[in-house]
Amino acid sequence: MKTLKLNKITLAAIAVLFSLFISSCQKEASITATEETVSEEEAATLSDESAQAEASFDDADDIAFTAADEEGNAGGFGVEGRPASGTAGRLFFPNFAELRERIGDCATITVTPNDSTYPKTVIINFGDSCLGRDGKVRSGKLVLHFTGPIRRPGSIVTLTYVRYHVNRVHIEGTKIFKNLSELPVHKWSIAINDGKVTFPNGRGYMYEGIKTVTQIEGMLTARVWDDVYKITTRSSTRFSNGKTVKITSVDPLIKKVACHWISDGTLKIVINDRVLKLDFGFPNNGRCDNKALLSWNNGNSQRIVILP
Repeated sequence: MKTLKLNKITLAAIAVLFSLFISSCQKEASITATEETVSEEEAATLSDESAQAEASFDDADDIAFTAADEEGNAGGFGVEGRPASGTAGRLFFPNFAELRERIGDCATITVTPNDSTYPKTVIINFGDSCLGRDGKVRSGKLVLHFTGPIRRPGSIVTLTYVRYHVNRVHIEGTKIFKNLSELPVHKWSIAINDGKVTFPNGRGYMYEGIKTVTQIEGMLTARVWDDVYKITTRSSTRFSNGKTVKITSVDPLIKKVACHWISDGTLKIVINDRVLKLDFGFPNNGRCDNKALLSWNNGNSQRIVILP
C-alpha cells in the first residue's frame, strides 16, 4: 500500500476539510464516446491533485466560517442570529480568539464598521507570510462581506481571495455562503465562482463546486470550537490537459471545527471511465486524523492519502 504526502490543502480532503465546505470535496461523471481511457495510475494521481484543489478552498471556508461566527457573537447575535436587547449600533471588539487558535497572531483582522450594524466587511490580512498554529503558511488576504450575521436566516457572506496563498498554493475566485436555516436547523449553501488553483510547480486547475453544510452539534453554545458540520457536495476540477474530475459525496462528510481535517464520510470520484472512492473514516473510524483511503479497481487497488 502506497503512502502519498499531499501539499495542502485539500479538504477534503478533503478535507478538510470541507470540503468540506469541503468540501468539502467531490465528483461524478459523464463519459462520451470520444473520451480516452484513463490508466489506473493516472486516475489515482488526478484524484490526489483534485483533492488538493478542493481542500485548498475548504481551508479558507473553515477560516471564514470561524471568523463569521465570532463576529456575530461579538455583535450580540448569538447562536440564533438574533440580536440581544440593547445591542443595536453599539461598538464591539471581537478578538477572534478561536480563529487565532488556528491561524496564529501574525494575521491582521479588521472589521468595518466595528459595530453591530450591517452590511460590514471583515479583512483577514496574512501579509507576505504568516505561519498558523495549524502549521500552514498563508499570505495575501481573505475579504468577507456580510449582508447580515452569518447565523441569521437569509444572510449572505461573500468571500473573496486577494493574492491568497496557503502553503504556496495560489487560490483565486469568490465563494458565496447563503444561510438556508429554518431554525432550529442551521444550514448553509456554499458555492464557488471562477475558482482556480495554481500549485508551486505551475500546474493550474479550474474549480467549481457547491456544497450544503448542516450543523449537527454545538448549536446551543456561542463557542465555535464545539461545532460539528455535515457536508454534502459536488464539484468539478478541470485540468489543463482537458481532463475533468467530478466528485460527489456518497456518505456525508463530517467536519469538526476542533479537527483540522474531515474525519468521516466518503466521496465518489469519476474520471472518464474510472471510478474511485475516497474514505475519510480510514483508519480510525471517524476520529480526528490526517489520513484518508483512496481505492479503485473494485477496492483491489488502494493508496493512503495524507491530508494537507
